[in-house]
Amino acid sequence: MARAPHPDARDGVPGAVRHATRKVARHVRWARTEGLGRLVEEDRLDPRERAATAWRKARWRAASGGPRGAARPVYVVGLQRSGTNMLLRGVDAAPEVQVLGEGDRRVMRRYRLSGEEPLVAAVRSSRHRVVLLKPLCDSQHVDRLLDCPRLPGGRAVWVYREPLARARSEVAKFGASNLLALRAVADGRGEEVWQGERLPAASVELVRSFDLAAMTPASAAVLLWAVRNRLVLDLGLDRRDDVALVSYDAVVADPAAEVARLCRHVGVEPRPALWEHVEPRATHPPALDVDPAALAVAQEVHRQLEDLRDRRDQLAGRP
Repeated sequence: MARAPHPDARDGVPGAVRHATRKVARHVRWARTEGLGRLVEEDRLDPRERAATAWRKARWRAASGGPRGAARPVYVVGLQRSGTNMLLRGVDAAPEVQVLGEGDRRVMRRYRLSGEEPLVAAVRSSRHRVVLLKPLCDSQHVDRLLDCPRLPGGRAVWVYREPLARARSEVAKFGASNLLALRAVADGRGEEVWQGERLPAASVELVRSFDLAAMTPASAAVLLWAVRNRLVLDLGLDRRDDVALVSYDAVVADPAAEVARLCRHVGVEPRPALWEHVEPRATHPPALDVDPAALAVAQEVHRQLEDLRDRRDQLAGRP
């Protein structure tokens, strides 16, 4: 007897197969554009590094592990290609931190959180001090995650990067995905794609004001950067003490100061092992041919995030 198609199947092809095929295609494109070494480092494919990290954490649990139910959940959110992997690689060096990445099947399914029950179970069962998650495709729900009464005391870190640099990296790895998402938003199908969930009416109208049929993937990446990062303000995250803003460009300019700042927010002791993998350098917006109107919107949102971050530093007494 022939098996019925998977519920997510289209044209008889199971959703899991389509997902795996797209993932392989992205890795091939990324390896071609950025090099195989960058792919191995980016996705932490070196088994030796992963094994060493797992061993350090196992030793820490045996010697210093806390009681189950005491771990603090920390959500790293924002947009893909904004430097979140770089941050997680550093914080993962802390043995008191358990990292549940985007591919961890205990809490994730196809890069989305699989529900409240698996999340609560994973955090409550941990003997680490911090459980770090990276639900980038659920960034629009981070306020709800923080307000979950079954997981009190959580923290969030919204990571952002200069829009042109992020757009170039996005298109190199994901092609026209941002453009396809914006077209869905403009067509009234925003709730069918994670990029369109919880966008306010003003953002939807902004997207519709552009000629998406003629827009390039790079311009779409810049425009999506604007409407997604604007959620920091739209969701009231700028008024929450449990949400920190982290600038990729500031981190690479001064890794020690910025990673230490992040550590203090999430409750991890700062030490050089958490930032020594980041080579200090200045960043500059790349020369990228994009729609000037889309770029102007993104630059204004970027300015707002930078101003908010500066004001918070001043209130905290940091230079």
